[in-house]
Amino acid sequence: MMGLEPWVPGLVALVVLILLGLPIAFGMGLVGTVGLVLLLGPRGAMSIVGQTLFDTGLSYTLSVVPLFILMGNLVTRAGLSDKLYGACHAWLGARRGGLAMATAVACGGFSAVCGSSLATAATMGKVALPSMRRYGTSDSLAAGVIAAGGTLGILIPPSVILVMYGVTTSQDIGALFIAGVIPGLIGVLGYMAAVRVTCMIDPDAGPRGPQTTLRQKLVATRGVGGVLALFVLVIGGIYAGVFTATEAAGVGAFGAFLIALVMGRLTLRSFAEALAETAATTTMMFAVLTGALVFASYVNVAGLPAALTGLADAADWPPFGVLVAILGVYLVLGMVLESLSMVLLTVPIFAPMVEGLGYDLVWFGILVVVMTEISLITPPVGLNVFVLKTVLPDVSVGTIFKGVIPFILADVVRVALILAIPGLALWLPSLMG
Repeated sequence: MMGLEPWVPGLVALVVLILLGLPIAFGMGLVGTVGLVLLLGPRGAMSIVGQTLFDTGLSYTLSVVPLFILMGNLVTRAGLSDKLYGACHAWLGARRGGLAMATAVACGGFSAVCGSSLATAATMGKVALPSMRRYGTSDSLAAGVIAAGGTLGILIPPSVILVMYGVTTSQDIGALFIAGVIPGLIGVLGYMAAVRVTCMIDPDAGPRGPQTTLRQKLVATRGVGGVLALFVLVIGGIYAGVFTATEAAGVGAFGAFLIALVMGRLTLRSFAEALAETAATTTMMFAVLTGALVFASYVNVAGLPAALTGLADAADWPPFGVLVAILGVYLVLGMVLESLSMVLLTVPIFAPMVEGLGYDLVWFGILVVVMTEISLITPPVGLNVFVLKTVLPDVSVGTIFKGVIPFILADVVRVALILAIPGLALWLPSLMG
């Protein structure tokens, strides 16, 4: 028990500060700093904290964060979400539950150029819900597929959370992006299957939409050329080794700027708003990351990862059992913590342990992000649910939570598949040059 003493007070203090309402970024930074002072003395602690602040603020790798956020903001203002939904609506709308399926596909497409779950959910809520309501889709199915589809924004590349995970674990960000492609596509297919099953149980939940001709389908598809080109340029460039993830972020941001300019949707005012929103979001993320890295230094010095590994060895659990237990922790934490904070708080603790068990950290990163996706739609926090509630004030929170249940089950199946077949995440990165 004596070996637990250095880190137990810190974890208890962090929980108390969070419950008292202190932002988790400041809580992690404060607990980490005080813990390091107690363990190493003021000089040693300030050396670690100062170096962490310096390295984070001047990190070339982290320049990917504001650039991808800017890309998403510009794409949103270019109105590409409307065109994406229009194309998916044309191809899938005439099926039973087709409008909800179209929403799932459109969310996946928008995620490929946005990178934010909250932005995807909020944007697609405004775009897709009026059409689904007009053709009789139930509010629970409509809101559920938007809330769940929005979660794809943190997995389908480019993903800011994958960037943060890569920085925290020193993994290649390009490999993480490519690793998220197949699990992201499985997520879209899983959500479409969840819609299908829901409509089989209750045919009135998702009536058929209007029929469209082949010409109408092709015309609608033409409008998504910009999204497809941007995704292929960014992710294809990383995969082919043409440029790094950081360079891809710059190319993507410039490409989004050109698309918004050509489409005539970019004014001086909207561009300034996009820049301001990018700066605000980036500042928040850097604050959380810095606090998490200071806290990670504290728990590492205090010996928490080693203690957890020793505990697992003492319990004589097989490595797979330990991994499943860790994923269970993410499921519980996701009910009370925001996604980015949860990832940055836990990854420094669990990643060394998982690596010690012989698992690939790129694969583990995809599992963590999928578990985080689930946390975005599970009660009582379910951040995507509450974001959607602000966009759709006439839909109750209970209705949205009821609607996401089939999609949570689809995500559980996806986690099981990735656990059983690691190649779903690791095959594409293994082919990178």
